[in-house]
Amino acid sequence: MSDMSAGKKGSVIFSGFRALGLYSNHLAHVLRFHKKHREFYVLTAVGQCFHTYNVSNALPEDISSLAADRMLVYAAYGKLICAFAKNKEVVHTYTGHQADVHLLLPFGDHLISVDKDNVVIIWDVESEDTYLQISYDKASFEVSALMHPSTYLNKILFGSSQGSLQLWNIKSNKLLFTFPGWASAVTVLQQTPAVDVVGVGLASGQIIIHNIRFDETLMKFQQDWGPVTALSFRTDGHPIMASGSPIGHIGLWDLEEKKFVTQMRNAHTTAIAGLTFLQNEPLLITNGADNAIRVWIFDVAGGDGRLLRQRTGHSAPPTKIQHHDQSSLNILSAGQDGTLQSFSTVHERFNKSLGHGTLNKTRAKKKGVTNDTAKLPAITTFASGAIFILDSSPKNENFMFICLPPGHPRCSPDGRWLITASMDCTIRTWDLPSGSLVDCFLVDAAAVSLSMSPTGNFLASSHVDGLGIYLWSNNTLCSLVSLRPLPADYEPTVIMLPGTCPSRDTEEEDVLDAESSEMAEYISPAQLDEHLITLSLLPDSRWKNLLHLDIIKKKNKPKEPPKLPKAAPFFIPTIPGLVPQFALPSTPSEDQSKIVNLGVLAQKSTFYLQLENTLDNNSYEEPVKLLRELGPSAIETELRSLSPDMGGDVRVMQSFLKMISSILQSKRDFDLAQAYLALFLKLHLRFIADQPELMEEAESVSAHLEETWMSMQTLLNQNICVLSYIKSALL
Repeated sequence: MSDMSAGKKGSVIFSGFRALGLYSNHLAHVLRFHKKHREFYVLTAVGQCFHTYNVSNALPEDISSLAADRMLVYAAYGKLICAFAKNKEVVHTYTGHQADVHLLLPFGDHLISVDKDNVVIIWDVESEDTYLQISYDKASFEVSALMHPSTYLNKILFGSSQGSLQLWNIKSNKLLFTFPGWASAVTVLQQTPAVDVVGVGLASGQIIIHNIRFDETLMKFQQDWGPVTALSFRTDGHPIMASGSPIGHIGLWDLEEKKFVTQMRNAHTTAIAGLTFLQNEPLLITNGADNAIRVWIFDVAGGDGRLLRQRTGHSAPPTKIQHHDQSSLNILSAGQDGTLQSFSTVHERFNKSLGHGTLNKTRAKKKGVTNDTAKLPAITTFASGAIFILDSSPKNENFMFICLPPGHPRCSPDGRWLITASMDCTIRTWDLPSGSLVDCFLVDAAAVSLSMSPTGNFLASSHVDGLGIYLWSNNTLCSLVSLRPLPADYEPTVIMLPGTCPSRDTEEEDVLDAESSEMAEYISPAQLDEHLITLSLLPDSRWKNLLHLDIIKKKNKPKEPPKLPKAAPFFIPTIPGLVPQFALPSTPSEDQSKIVNLGVLAQKSTFYLQLENTLDNNSYEEPVKLLRELGPSAIETELRSLSPDMGGDVRVMQSFLKMISSILQSKRDFDLAQAYLALFLKLHLRFIADQPELMEEAESVSAHLEETWMSMQTLLNQNICVLSYIKSALL
């Protein structure tokens, strides 16, 4: 693993796992019917994922628009559109928009998309090619809604922020008709159960039931709660229309009697993002930005809807989270919405809402929690536990004690780590025994609460302006993680908050695998610190016996010379030719020359040449590297050749002593420097004593050696003193 100070790194301890308690955002849900399973699926967008109940794989950015047909689910993020098969696999990607996409409409074998630059692109789903592109002028017609009128072949109806409508034939790329509108921006276009009739929702709160075949308005309704955010029509025999509002109310309208029937107040605490009646069933599905999906059933008198089931999380950011039991399966969460909820880390069906506290439960049941004036404020902190009440009172009650101190530090179950969060968006892990910071990473939003599971496998966090609880897996439980103190100048990087899908991204897995492999193949640097004396780590046989090579050679010398075999074969040398002739031995010449000085014919070795080069550049790395690779006998030969008698030079011998000084100053290869210097002095001590230049350099080497040894001896004495005290002291 590379040194963390060399660059920015993410967390080595924690990696994003999944998010809990997220169900819906401001985008309208999508209803999909699965023919094979014969059941409906509801799709909602949650950040970078969409839920099909089942959860999709994550996209790189938050989803800006969502649509579905019988085969695929389409999700737009930024300028791209992805098509998902089986809610998991991205099978198509559509690129071509120059601005963010905000509207999608599946249309047979095609997909229609609209971006914020008012460009409409019609895609061929399978080939991913552009079939048609239409550009509108924003000043005259800014597309705000679109739909396909039932039974209208190749026709698409566009609504605009200026209030007008346009009917296009997308096969021939022709504008068929323009509807003048009602002087208010179109927010919703919805097909009614009747052919040729569409429902139009306006920003003024008006709801128009319009016949597009004859350009005739059949009826008008006025909603007093602001712009119409969603429309849906019952198809089970009751002529009822439902409309959504920005304040969370739902209005129900009787189309047969053209009147307002009833209202479902506070169906959501925020704007109604989408509402849909199931085909031929008295069920209404709604979702909103309050992080809730609700199913309402219309089986009571008066036409009002009754809540059948729901998936709901916090509608305001959580302020306090805590693991509830020793199994780490449940997390208690208190939010700014005043509710206390329990989230399961196993499956969402085990989630529970513990409700909103009130001073008068009877009045709250009559008026509703929303309108209860005696409801308690938001929970700031809590502790959970079980008690046994001996008093046989008529009402058995559970108690909750508030006793935790403020702040966000959390300890690991073994008490070794202290995990802290701060408003600079960092989450830090401190090693308590060493008192050092071992892990630090940044998140997009500051964490307001942390909780470590009792088993130590997950860290849970809640963040500013975030509605979910985010789980981070502990990597140290399943892989080798080296925790070293982070340097003072360490700069953490931003880690994306995990999505609702528990599976990790492939690129992230590759990075983690690479880091794990680097961890397993970690190689220590040549020198941990420039102030520490570092040994060469070479085998002892390479340097420890340099002073005793002559003794070793004598011991290895055979006691008797090798003897010739008694019955050795006798061969007479011959000269090749047609007639064999004996080769006579040549007589040696009497005038043969004799070598008086071996230094005259001696060749300079590579080590010798490198020492000569250091006289000019004072760089001794290459000579030292070469000596490290040589064996004991070769080292002795190289050092002998430095003498002028063997073809060497005084200046080269002086360069060798400077090389030893540089090794001592760098405090690396300390054992090799001692061995090389000892052998050099053994071979050339008398010659050095006769040369003033060499004596001066030898005194310099002696000074460096004494200085290095004194610092080392001081450290050894300190360690011996501390160890002696620990052994004898009564602690």
